[in-house]
Amino acid sequence: MKALLFVFTLLSAAWAQSAAGPASDPPPIPNIPDDEVVAIFGDGTKFTMGDFKQIYPILPPAQQQMALRDREAFLHQWELWRKVAKIAELSKLDQESPYKQQIEYARMNVLFPAQINAVMNQVPIEPGEIVKFYDANKRKYSQVKVKAIFIAFSDAASSTGDNGKKALTEAEAKAEATRLLAAIKGGADFVKLAKENSQDETSRAKDGDFATLHYGDNIPNGFRAAVFALKQGEVSEPLKQPNGFYLLRAEEVAVRPLSEVRDEIRNELQLAHADEWMRKMDQETKVQLVNPAFGSHPPAPAVPAGK
Repeated sequence: MKALLFVFTLLSAAWAQSAAGPASDPPPIPNIPDDEVVAIFGDGTKFTMGDFKQIYPILPPAQQQMALRDREAFLHQWELWRKVAKIAELSKLDQESPYKQQIEYARMNVLFPAQINAVMNQVPIEPGEIVKFYDANKRKYSQVKVKAIFIAFSDAASSTGDNGKKALTEAEAKAEATRLLAAIKGGADFVKLAKENSQDETSRAKDGDFATLHYGDNIPNGFRAAVFALKQGEVSEPLKQPNGFYLLRAEEVAVRPLSEVRDEIRNELQLAHADEWMRKMDQETKVQLVNPAFGSHPPAPAVPAGK
């Protein structure tokens, strides 16, 4: 056992040392033909460049870096693992518990997503189907480029804002945002007000330019509804967020072109097909529980008297 732990310690240290090497990018994968043999293992097995290219993507990121930084060390460790694993198989450890169950669990973990992926890739998505989906769901691909004025608030009694002044309460911040909105509707320059009043430093430094928001972005539903109801040039009502109110002006309102979202739509249609297939598999999955005691929930622990 001590020898085994020693070997594992050496392996872990070797991987860690290589992964913690220079911060620079690792060297590229060698430009060698796939069928060219790059190593021969102790049992005579030939290892080709194509073998390396197939193994490399499944390695964890740190091990990928190690494999590129020191390919000779990687080959040595790979052969060591192969060798020890073969000895384990000859000893029939793969047929003993808990190793047998661990191998089966790992096997299912690999094959389950592999089959889902195969189902997705087997679905022929016709060009017309993509166009039809796009036409029926254009709102999903709408986008709005906005400028912003942000008025922060804090209900903490002694908090101060970025300018060193006492922070506004929620009610005060809403009143300030409402005042600015009235000024904008009265003809005041949005950019000027953003520079003078916005507390979002990043957008304030860019004349209020905030972001290009897409309908599918991970934003609160109320925020999304307000933004995507704006026409070009319109300004939103004060939009409350956890730490302040936004006034957003729609600079550009557009729909992403089909050419830009074609692959997204194809992937979404494939995912929908895979989801339908998975639901069917789930409905067809049957288990007969023959011992009710196994499926019953254990009784709740008794509460001691007086508690």
